[in-house]
Amino acid sequence: MTGRILPFGPRLAPPPEPVAPRGGVRRADEVDEEGLTPTDHERFRRVVLPHMDSAYNFARYLCRDPSQAEDLVQDAFLRAFRGFRGFRGGDPRAWLFAIVRSSHLTWARSQGGQRVQPFPADVEQAPTEDDTPEAALVRQGEVDMVRGAIAALPEPFRETLVLRELEELSYREIAEATSAPIGTVMSRLARARQMLLAALPPLLPTEEQRP
Repeated sequence: MTGRILPFGPRLAPPPEPVAPRGGVRRADEVDEEGLTPTDHERFRRVVLPHMDSAYNFARYLCRDPSQAEDLVQDAFLRAFRGFRGFRGGDPRAWLFAIVRSSHLTWARSQGGQRVQPFPADVEQAPTEDDTPEAALVRQGEVDMVRGAIAALPEPFRETLVLRELEELSYREIAEATSAPIGTVMSRLARARQMLLAALPPLLPTEEQRP
C-alpha cells in the first residue's frame, strides 16, 4: 500500500521570516525571545520546514478534519520552533510527528471524544494522461474507499499504519514519534494491516491478480 496516492496535497504556507530587530540585522550570536540565534532560524528552515506537508498529511489522518489539521500543524510548528534548541539530531520527521501527535491528543481531550468523519470529496487525485473520465472516477473512488477504511481504524493502529505505509518511517522512528516500544509498534502495524484488509471489499487486486 506504500505509494503516493493517499497523502493529501500541500495546504499550508511556510511561516513568515523572522523580523529583524530595530537598528539592523541580528548578530550571529544574538538570541531572540525564544532563545534562538539566526543560525538556529536557518537550521530550522532547512531541517524542519521541508516536512510541513508530511506533518499535514499525518494530522489529516489523525483528526480527519482538514481545517483542524491545519490548526494542529500550525500549533505543532510553533511548538517545534520554540523547542528547537532541544532538538539533538536524529530524524526530524519523527521528532516533528511526535509534536503533531501531542497537539492532536491535547485537542482530542478538549473535544471529549471524536466522531469518525469521512474525508471530504474536495481532495482529488490529478488525472494521468491515460485516464478517461470513467477511469478517473473509479480511481478516485478507490482512493476515497481506502482513506475511509484507514480513518475508521482505532487511533493507535491508524497512526502506526500512516507513519509506516504512507510516511515510510522505520519502526524505530515510529516508536520515537508515538512513545511506544518497537515491539508494540510492530504488533500494532500487523493488526492495522489485518483490520484494513478486512474492511476493504475484494475489488482491490490481490497479489495473485496483480500483473
